[in-house]
Amino acid sequence: MKTVLVASSKGGVGKTTIATHLAAQAALDGHRTVLIDADPQGSSTRWAERRSDLETAVLPIDGTRRTWHKQVPDDVQRTVIDAPAGATADSLESFLEYADTLVVPILPSTLDIDATVPFLNAIAKHPRVRRGQLRVGLVGNRLKPWTNASQQAVELLQHWPYPVVAQLRDSQAYVMLVGLGRSLFDYHSQQVREHQEDWAPLLKWLKKG
Repeated sequence: MKTVLVASSKGGVGKTTIATHLAAQAALDGHRTVLIDADPQGSSTRWAERRSDLETAVLPIDGTRRTWHKQVPDDVQRTVIDAPAGATADSLESFLEYADTLVVPILPSTLDIDATVPFLNAIAKHPRVRRGQLRVGLVGNRLKPWTNASQQAVELLQHWPYPVVAQLRDSQAYVMLVGLGRSLFDYHSQQVREHQEDWAPLLKWLKKG
């Protein structure tokens, strides 16, 4: 079983959107998938419930309980964890022990980048990260590639010790899709495929792990 943890010390960075898309992609790829919703808002759970009528349904599990890992079925092949908003390294301890990879979404603003630095510094001290057992990847989210702000943000992130594993452009489509219990990967139009290409580096990075 492979486990991906999506977490950030900042709220509103698109954490749930990334977690639900990764869960949908895994299910569409034929893997038995669960989505651990550790955020008290329960957005990931509602997304999974809206998807329950599909053959590629994802099982939601309440991750706010300490015994969440005991609810994961033995035959599960992929687990995606949607961490609480504004999480700290200490509050994520139980998830960091189980995850194979940590995906950290970051918005292209100085405030968001500055707020993420202490979080990443704390994560770097975790024993599993130091031993290379837990890989960490950064995702530039809600980017507007044609703007100087986004270009400068990506350039700055590329100088950090963790790789930038995806650059996801800003799109209102994500809001609509989460509300429907769907993802970009459920559709095949030309416009959607262009957005799917943004995810290819992240999926490749996760697969290598």
